[in-house]
Amino acid sequence: MTNVVTKPVRRPAGRTGGRRTGVSASGGWWALAFIAPATIGLLALYVWPFLSTLVKSFQDVPAFGPATFVGIDNYRNLIGDGDFWKAFRNSAIYTAIILLGIPLAVVLAALIEQVGRGRGVYRVLFFLPVVTLPVAVGMVWRFIYNGDFGLLNSVLAWFGVDGQFWVADPRFTIYAFGVVGIWMGLGINLIILGAGLQAIPKTLYEASSLDGAGRVRQFFHITVPLLTPSIFFVTILNVIAALQMFDLLFIMLRGVNNTALTDSKTIVYLFYEKAFVQFDQGYGAAIAIVLLMVIMMATALQFRLQKSWVFYG
Repeated sequence: MTNVVTKPVRRPAGRTGGRRTGVSASGGWWALAFIAPATIGLLALYVWPFLSTLVKSFQDVPAFGPATFVGIDNYRNLIGDGDFWKAFRNSAIYTAIILLGIPLAVVLAALIEQVGRGRGVYRVLFFLPVVTLPVAVGMVWRFIYNGDFGLLNSVLAWFGVDGQFWVADPRFTIYAFGVVGIWMGLGINLIILGAGLQAIPKTLYEASSLDGAGRVRQFFHITVPLLTPSIFFVTILNVIAALQMFDLLFIMLRGVNNTALTDSKTIVYLFYEKAFVQFDQGYGAAIAIVLLMVIMMATALQFRLQKSWVFYG
C-alpha cells in the first residue's frame, strides 16, 4: 500500500490573513464613524442628563453657590411632602382617563377600516390634533372650558344643564384635561391600531361570516384578540405620555391667577415648579428620578401582565 502525501495549497498573496485583518480594521473604523453621531447624541442628550440629575438628587443645589451633598434628605422630604402625593394622585387619575380612550380608539379604528372611500380623510382629520402645537390646543380648549362664556357651557345650556368652571374648579380640572388628552392622542392611536387591523387576514372574517358570525361577534372574537399586540403597544405609549403631562396644565391654568392650580398639579409640573421657579434643583432632581422609577415600574408591570391577555400570531 502506498501512502499519498498531498501538498498544501498556497493561497494568493492578496488574500492572506493579514490583508483580511487590515480590511476588517478599516471596516470597523467606518462603522464607528457611522454610529458616532447617534452615540454622541445619546450620551449628550440622555445619558449625561440622567447621570447629572441623579447626582443632583443627592445634593442641595442653591441658585447661587456650590452644591452640597445631603444624602437621601431630598427623597426623605419627598416622601413626607403632601404636595408630591397630591401631584402623584392627579397624574394617576389623568393616566387612568387617558387609558379609557384606548377602547374608543379601537372602536373608531375598526369603523374607519370598514369605510370604503375616504378612509384616509378620516385618519387625517383625527391626526390633526397630534401635529397641532400644544399651545394652540391649550388656548382653544381654554376658551371651550371657560366658565363664563365657554362653548361647552353654552351647549349645556341648550339642554337645561348648568355649566361649571371646568378649569377653575379643582373638582373638574384633571377630568377636563383628561378629555383633551384623549382628543389629542386619538390620532396616533388610530394610526397604530389601523396598521394592526390591516395585518389581520381577511380570510378569517370570510370564514366566520360563512359560519353565521355577525359584525359584533367578529369584532370581539377576531378583531380584538388579534389586535392585542397593537393595543399593548398603544397602552405603553399612552401611560408614558400621561405620566409626563405638563404642557396642557401650564398653558390652561398659568397666568390667570387660577386658584385650581394648587390642587391640580401633576408630577412634572411639581418638578418644574421646584426646579425652575423655586430654584430648588436638588429637590426637583429627586422628583424627576422618582418619576422615572414610576414610569419604569409601570412599564415593567405592563410587560408582566401582557402575557395573560396579548395574543401573538
